[in-house]
Amino acid sequence: MTLVAGGLRLVLPSGWEARVRRQEPSQPGRPGNVLLHAATVVLPDQRGDFGSGVVEQLGPDDAFLAMFEYDEGDAAKVLFRSGRLPVPKPSDFSPDVLQRTRAGNTGAQWFFSLAGRAFSLHCVLGSHARRAPGATKVAQLLAGLAVGPDL
Repeated sequence: MTLVAGGLRLVLPSGWEARVRRQEPSQPGRPGNVLLHAATVVLPDQRGDFGSGVVEQLGPDDAFLAMFEYDEGDAAKVLFRSGRLPVPKPSDFSPDVLQRTRAGNTGAQWFFSLAGRAFSLHCVLGSHARRAPGATKVAQLLAGLAVGPDL
């Protein structure tokens, strides 16, 4: 399955579900920023921007990610200077990264820009002990992502 929305195209590997929505505009007259959620569990209709309502469902072999677009012009800021999509590695993940800790979970976060658009990628895995296969799952998902101004 391929998801195309908000200038994103994502080819979903088996076992993944994804949804894209636009946030409320930060300034009148502008489109809202894009928020992509993807998980290896069912995405509930009600969920927080960075995974509340989803991460509580993660089993040890599950993963969740949120890719949040920042405002136009942020891509030029130092925080977003990386011009490539991250390739998650097990060493990127730590339980200390999570805003809300949950026994066993581990997380990672990256900031980058693609196609002149600024993003953060927040990822939660269901098990720190099993972060190697979890990081591989997320990397496989991200390999199928393309970002453009008009996809």
